[in-house]
Amino acid sequence: MMLQMQGVHAHYGHVHALRGIDVSVAKGEIVTLIGANGAGKSTLMTSILGTPGVSQGSILFLGQPLQGLKPHDISRLGIAIAPEGRRIFPRMTVLENLLMGSIFTDPALLEADLARMYTLFPILEIRRQQNAGTLSGGEQQMLAIARALMSHPQLLLLDEPSLGLAPIYIQKVFQIIERLNQELGMTILLVEQNASQALKVAHRAYVLQHGAIVMQGTGRELAQSAEVRAAYLEGGHVKPTQAARA
Repeated sequence: MMLQMQGVHAHYGHVHALRGIDVSVAKGEIVTLIGANGAGKSTLMTSILGTPGVSQGSILFLGQPLQGLKPHDISRLGIAIAPEGRRIFPRMTVLENLLMGSIFTDPALLEADLARMYTLFPILEIRRQQNAGTLSGGEQQMLAIARALMSHPQLLLLDEPSLGLAPIYIQKVFQIIERLNQELGMTILLVEQNASQALKVAHRAYVLQHGAIVMQGTGRELAQSAEVRAAYLEGGHVKPTQAARA
């Protein structure tokens, strides 16, 4: 496995945010985490990068423990994130934002990397001298993903990439996710509230509730699950006693 989380607990102060998480991601997979607001999805994602630190359990990346490493050291190992809310640098140009993603890579690769991003995201080449804060929400999301890809990650973390986007851009973002996986072989861990779209692209998926995994399976299995449909496509809540399949 490329990524293995085993018995992971994490806290924010006195808040027990993650409770015995077991999640794995194999090379070449798209794995998605779905769940309601406050379920712990983003905490799980950022715990991989060391914030918050794991209070119990282990996180292994290509067999190497990540606990105790600084976020920049974890990034150097080959993990990159397009974070929730995009967090681009609004007063910097599109080009400058992309350059920020390349700080750990070989400068000799820069021109080829930029050309690759402009091929994947043609709008970014058109907007390259424009301040990032003036882009539309969908364009900013593309920039956040491209900035992450500039570091040549082996594992790409996508945290709520469709959040706040118009439907046309939601469709584009998920097309990009599939393209990255199918054409480039990119391994992706995806956190997403849009369960319908996320399960369509996922090879495997986990349902997270109150900081614990309550259900897992292939994307197709969970998309067809009555519990998941009731909770995330038609309203309601998954009951762990009914849904746990770990």
